[in-house]
Amino acid sequence: MSQKLNLSLWGAVVLGVALSAGAQEKPTDFAAQVPLSVSGEGPWYRLELPLGVQLKARQTDLSDLRVFNAAGEPQAYALAREPAQTRENRTLNDVKWFPLYNSADATERAPSVRVQSNTNGTLIEVQPSSQLEAGEEELRGWLLDASRIKAPLQQLILDWTSDRDGFQRFSIEASDDLQHWQSWGEGQVARLTFADERVEQHEVGLPGQSARYLRLLWSSPQSAPVLTSAQLESTNPRTLPLPLVWSQPLAGTSVKAGEYIWQLPMGLNVQRLQIELNQPNSLAPVTLSGRRETSLPWQTLTSGLLYRLTQNGQDVVQNELQLPGQTVQQLKLTVDERGGGLGAEAPTVRFAVRSTQLVFLARGAGPYTLALGSATVKAASLPLSTLIPDYSAAKLAALGKATVEGGVVVTPAATVPTVADTNWKKFGLWAVLLLSVLVLGAMAFSLLRKPPVKS
Repeated sequence: MSQKLNLSLWGAVVLGVALSAGAQEKPTDFAAQVPLSVSGEGPWYRLELPLGVQLKARQTDLSDLRVFNAAGEPQAYALAREPAQTRENRTLNDVKWFPLYNSADATERAPSVRVQSNTNGTLIEVQPSSQLEAGEEELRGWLLDASRIKAPLQQLILDWTSDRDGFQRFSIEASDDLQHWQSWGEGQVARLTFADERVEQHEVGLPGQSARYLRLLWSSPQSAPVLTSAQLESTNPRTLPLPLVWSQPLAGTSVKAGEYIWQLPMGLNVQRLQIELNQPNSLAPVTLSGRRETSLPWQTLTSGLLYRLTQNGQDVVQNELQLPGQTVQQLKLTVDERGGGLGAEAPTVRFAVRSTQLVFLARGAGPYTLALGSATVKAASLPLSTLIPDYSAAKLAALGKATVEGGVVVTPAATVPTVADTNWKKFGLWAVLLLSVLVLGAMAFSLLRKPPVKS
């Protein structure tokens, strides 16, 4: 009897395995399919997932993403994604700053200076290269010593004193030897009086690169302020953020005066939000809130000052907000209407998320297809260290490349409606299997309880 019971249970297990094999995923089980092309040396290929393709997924963590070969066989893959929170890995550093003087009638853009430093490159003294007479020197900018920071620079934070309020604009240049300078764009800080309140902007974004020295040159030297504090925020190079990818413009709705709401396509770890400011001379202190679902309360994400002002015939624009990177699906902007607001209709916005890289191991013949869009499939991605033996960042960068053919072209699968029927059949078969096991167990229990037959 024991042998018969074991055979029956083994048969049930084999049936279960067969059912699992028969239920293997196919490209047509997903709502969207995207053809891929590959180049370079395989068998591993790396794809920078376009945001438009990511938004075709139905699961926030991209668990419903798969790669198939020409025969419809799934490929082993891994996802390299930026964690939701990156601020924990940032360090705020106080740095020394030195004024850059030049004569008032000098024509060169950057002052020529003499520099004294120690053996580590730390600046001790910065002086004009030629002696300036008293009264003819003019402050052109500031030299910041970042030589002790051995990590990429993410943000510049300044404090200053000035005879007048307003905007302070300057160019940012970086160097490792004080001889060769690379442009890092422009910066802008502000201190304003608004509706009997002080509105200040101290932070300037940096490109996330390393540099030993920064040079700040004011656009209007005659109004260059006196710095009282300079800080640089750096990021641990082991957790250097992936680049940002921006969405297409997204329309919103106006709930009431000074309040606008935008619905994102899915829950996303939003890093930045760019608000379109159409009207010149707009000035608006704002608070941005977010939530995952309509039933949840709003949570404040950040606040800031948005403006588009005309100065000296040029538009001065600050229209971006930096977010903490938590997952949200709805955003709400509350505007202080004392500045005139942003209009009756909700402005369009663009949001940015961290790039996502897909790495897959090509098995079987191509062409290969990326499939997304299923609310029921489970995660199937592997860790990069499992997918790629002896994984390293250098090896990842050297992999072959995969691209989406013809841009972001997503083709709805023709047989998606049959997925529900297939799932019901699978559930029915599993129910029959489970019932069979229960019956076998009941029979075994009954036989064990039956008293032995007396001879």
